[in-house]
Amino acid sequence: MKGKISKEVHVPVPASDLWAVYGTLELIRLIKKLLPEILRDFEVVVGDGGVGTVLKLTFPPDSPVTGYSEKFKKVDNDKRIKVTEVVEGGYLEVGFSLYRVTYEITEKGAHSSVIITIEYELDDAFADNASLVSIEPLEVIAKTIGKYLKEKKGDHANV
Repeated sequence: MKGKISKEVHVPVPASDLWAVYGTLELIRLIKKLLPEILRDFEVVVGDGGVGTVLKLTFPPDSPVTGYSEKFKKVDNDKRIKVTEVVEGGYLEVGFSLYRVTYEITEKGAHSSVIITIEYELDDAFADNASLVSIEPLEVIAKTIGKYLKEKKGDHANV
């Protein structure tokens, strides 16, 4: 069974500012700081935020999965696209053979948007586990990061 869900989230900051977070390890640091209800902890297993970086993520106990390792498969600074895949644990332990998230940052005038896409492949015997796939936490992250960056930019304007 294959599936794909996608969502566009509008963010009130320029695409370059948003990519400065999404295209680096700053994203995971800010998620942990601003949204502990989504991410309990993380460890950089290998890498510096570029292609090949592996993160070990730990989620709160009430999450659909309690943790997994993800690998950065693509980080395209020109097109502002980042692709990550779960490589160990989490979704792979409950019947998924693929769990990939793509973030695409696009310019929208003075603002931007994040197009988030989750692609997955799931063994038919575990088809009910497709209900574990939710784009909602990634939408919350995008909105929270956008708000944080807008407030931060506003603070610098007043200095």
